[in-house]
Amino acid sequence: MASHRRPKQPNQSYATVLTVTAAAAVVMSTQSASADPLPDPNKKGAEAQVDRLYEEATQATEKYNGAKEKADGLQKQVADLQETAARKQGDLNKLRGRLGSIAAGQYRSGGLDPSVQLLLSADPDGYLEKASDMDRLSARQAGALKLFLSQQRALQQQRSQATEKLGDLEDTRKELGSRKNQINGKLAKAQKLLNTLTAGERAKIAAKEERANRASERVELGNEGSASQRAASAFSAAKGRVGMPYVWGATGPNSFDCSGLTSWAFQQAGVSIPRTSQAQANAGTRISSMSALKPGDLIIMRSDLSHVGFYAGNGQILHAPKPGAQVRYESIARSGMPFMWGVRIS
Repeated sequence: MASHRRPKQPNQSYATVLTVTAAAAVVMSTQSASADPLPDPNKKGAEAQVDRLYEEATQATEKYNGAKEKADGLQKQVADLQETAARKQGDLNKLRGRLGSIAAGQYRSGGLDPSVQLLLSADPDGYLEKASDMDRLSARQAGALKLFLSQQRALQQQRSQATEKLGDLEDTRKELGSRKNQINGKLAKAQKLLNTLTAGERAKIAAKEERANRASERVELGNEGSASQRAASAFSAAKGRVGMPYVWGATGPNSFDCSGLTSWAFQQAGVSIPRTSQAQANAGTRISSMSALKPGDLIIMRSDLSHVGFYAGNGQILHAPKPGAQVRYESIARSGMPFMWGVRIS
């Protein structure tokens, strides 16, 4: 349900203000930074360059998320194909045993039929395809042979598909590594740039984040209702995460990136939506006008659709904005990101 003020944060331990330098250290891995030259802090202003690097990192994060989602899907497909292949191999082994029994019976009755000998050879398929030889087999033998060969072909196809998917999975994992290096490179350059600032300049940036967090605590949301119960439930779940830190690639419950927050919140409402902001942009009914948005609708930001959050009412967005920040409410007009469209999940 809508309210005049945002709900009280459920866990104050997560509401502690994270300085930009500390947050950057949390999200960076031990991997080395990119060899690209560090931006010149005197050229356009250090804070503006840090913000730009963080924006580039969040854009790269959504590409990483897309590759991760693809890798997870491929991993499941490979597991399913391998499980099916194992089951088919078991069925084939049983059928091979039946054929062995037929052969043994023929041997005891006076010799092994040449047709069965050929079946049990290296190329029974080629033999069976010779229609002129089919009259050597009894109806029982022919049926068993056909079933054997059909299952053998199915098993080979299953294994071929699994091999192909494994190749796709390996390529996707390489892409994941590349995206991860790209993100860490951006964050490392931002950290190096922050390290060139004086203590006073870093304090100024931290104070700016603190003001944004305090403004989030005082935000007026209005009392407009959501378009659906599912959207209302998802929005309510997201409200309970205010104060949690932004961490790239995170999907909750105690840290998030932008699309991680929205996908997690809808999951709490029993609704599955895609993982990335680009995919979420087409997950429901498109709302072109900002004035038509209702609380709980998704808001797609930036021309490359690399940011997403919840419309919170009264011109506010609830989102996980960037490295060094936490989940919070902000004015859409002052977010610094262009509004593209809304998405209503019914």
